[in-house]
Amino acid sequence: MSLPTLTENLAARAADRTEAIALTDPDETVDYGTLWTRAHRVAGALTSAGVTDGDRIAHLAPDSRHFYELLYGAALIGAVVVPISPRLSADEARYIVTHSGSRLAVTDRADILEGPIEIVQANRFAQWRDAADATSARLAEVDADTAVVQLYTSGTTGLPKGVVLAHRSFSAIRALLDRSGLDWIDFRTDDVSLTCMSVSHIGGLWWATQGLSAGVNIIVLPTFAPEAARRAIADRRVTITCVAPAMLMQLLEDDPELGEYATLRKVVYGGSPIGANLLTRAMDVTGADLVQIYGLTETGNTAVCLPPAAHRLADPPLHAAGHPYPGVGLSIRNACGDEVPTGATGEVFLRSPARMLGYFHNPEATTKTLSADGWVATGDAGYINDDGLLVIHDRVKDLIIVGGENVYPAEVEKAIGAHPDIRDCAVIGVPDDRWGESVHAFMVPRPGSDVTVGAVARSLRGSLAAYKAPASYEFVNEIPRNPAGKPLRRSLREPFWSAFHRSVN
Repeated sequence: MSLPTLTENLAARAADRTEAIALTDPDETVDYGTLWTRAHRVAGALTSAGVTDGDRIAHLAPDSRHFYELLYGAALIGAVVVPISPRLSADEARYIVTHSGSRLAVTDRADILEGPIEIVQANRFAQWRDAADATSARLAEVDADTAVVQLYTSGTTGLPKGVVLAHRSFSAIRALLDRSGLDWIDFRTDDVSLTCMSVSHIGGLWWATQGLSAGVNIIVLPTFAPEAARRAIADRRVTITCVAPAMLMQLLEDDPELGEYATLRKVVYGGSPIGANLLTRAMDVTGADLVQIYGLTETGNTAVCLPPAAHRLADPPLHAAGHPYPGVGLSIRNACGDEVPTGATGEVFLRSPARMLGYFHNPEATTKTLSADGWVATGDAGYINDDGLLVIHDRVKDLIIVGGENVYPAEVEKAIGAHPDIRDCAVIGVPDDRWGESVHAFMVPRPGSDVTVGAVARSLRGSLAAYKAPASYEFVNEIPRNPAGKPLRRSLREPFWSAFHRSVN
């Protein structure tokens, strides 16, 4: 049974599975007893550094066992960890560190950080940890509603927002599943779980903490690479994993022998729907059950699930996101906020006990997304079909999802618009067989300019993470806009999506 906080769950596993393996990364294997001991040492080191209840701690480095030692150590003293993707540019990462007001950063990119912040070099984390006295830690009283993580999502204005998540974001769904006796997402004591998504992504962080709370062995990859993931599956005899469909496609590519060594029993996927061909191939090659999850960082990750049984049907409803978990509310509403009947399309609202506390230092955005009675406006347009399944049909927001990573047009347009030879621009998401969607840029050059696509693409290096950069470009005479000056993205998207039965991929 899931306990209310991350620290309570880890304490329980350290007591009943002391010598069981908790974490395996390329450098070391750590058991639950050791992880708990190290978390207390980290708590002592943070206390000695002046970090206290509510302070933010940035982690800007590849994933490793040290991240989890930091996460649980910070949780012990009531501090909040801010995981930052190493894939972000210097400007993007620096903004998050500054906006979060982090007191301390564990990083291998100290050269890009500015201001009064204590730096712990990632490659010296163990020495920093072990130099501390665990008994000096100023432990805090925390509960399910205590903030523990702050994840940044792309923003509609081009600036990311910090989503503050409490301990319950990592325990509430598990508790609902346990109470309902559902094994849609289950962990067995002998499971070996592979974490493919980065901890800077809610899917990766939620997945890893679920496994740790259950007491299983978590295989940590510094970053996702198909060959490394396949090697981990073979060498570590992985039984359960969570991936984006694009990752699953890469795992199956160029490896006809995967089925010979794969020990997978369950593959959970999210971030975008799965194609019928990919589903069939994945099930045939691995023999595993597949599970689709849908949710947002703001909902604390998964709120809706398409369970294994639905995937095994002769005609699986892969167009659907699934059913809400027992205890999770689902509502489809029109522009006036009124619920619409079954089959009618509107904005999807979710109410989950795992939902965010709010956006950090942004009450206006919080009020727009999270209602006083706990409903989260997802920004997705969808409907509930006759079988009670949620179907995502389109997006109310301008979000683009590339291989499970969120990209907002505004931040890409800001970077393109900084080029001196570009007068106007707009970007949209277009269908992509590999990544689900990719970024397509429309650009209006300044009169008399001979700017090239290559010149614009080169100018984006260093200002945008690679996955946010356009995969395709198009010069146009003008960008269609409404009277308020906003790009008419729907008209720009229409030619690319007209052959599809929905406007998301």
